Amino acid sequence: MKVLLFGATGMIGQGVLRECLRDPRVDEVRSIVRSPSGTAHPKLTEILHQDFLDYRAIEGRLAGLDACFWCLGVSSAGMGEAEYRRITLDMTLAAAETLVRLNPTMTFCYISGAGADSTGKGRIMWARVKGQIENALLRLPFKAVYLFRPGFIQPLHGITSRTPLYRWIYQVLGPLFPLIKALFPTGVITTQQLGQAMIQACAEGAPHTVLEMRDLTSWGRPG
Repeated sequence: MKVLLFGATGMIGQGVLRECLRDPRVDEVRSIVRSPSGTAHPKLTEILHQDFLDYRAIEGRLAGLDACFWCLGVSSAGMGEAEYRRITLDMTLAAAETLVRLNPTMTFCYISGAGADSTGKGRIMWARVKGQIENALLRLPFKAVYLFRPGFIQPLHGITSRTPLYRWIYQVLGPLFPLIKALFPTGVITTQQLGQAMIQACAEGAPHTVLEMRDLTSWGRPG
């Protein structure tokens, strides 16, 4: 399986990349990055690209792919709707429309979020925009689209968030993860589980198009 990865330097993307490089079902990973990450692996090819709204300059490197893992995203905290929409919706759709034209048999996996608003009309800005991009992706003629809605994500294997607030939260809650998992078995998912679930969805299919936490923590196991 040949995979295209967006957001490989973020917390979720780091976890997904790790699992892709470890999984024998993944033969190749092409990662779209603005600058070299410093990660080296025989399976990994980094494609340097600056404009995430226009892919004409690198279209030749975006063909022959089986799956796209979209892990690129930002927190909406302190951000206006126009900017959040540009990053969350416009960038995703620009890439997806290019990829479905070049790879009509591709499976597209999108990291959304628990609480995303499927109507795309709700009062909560981030949930509304997430719902709008989910709906836009489902209208594209990919082989399959899977929408992942993780809640609280536990980073493993030295992976950290690039957001200072999130790093502080993880430091504070880190010792409590075993207790949280015991009290809320479907409330926490690890970066490892999430990466494995995305690979499994592309390799074998998934039980639902929209994968909530209860799905990810029960079905999302390594193949």
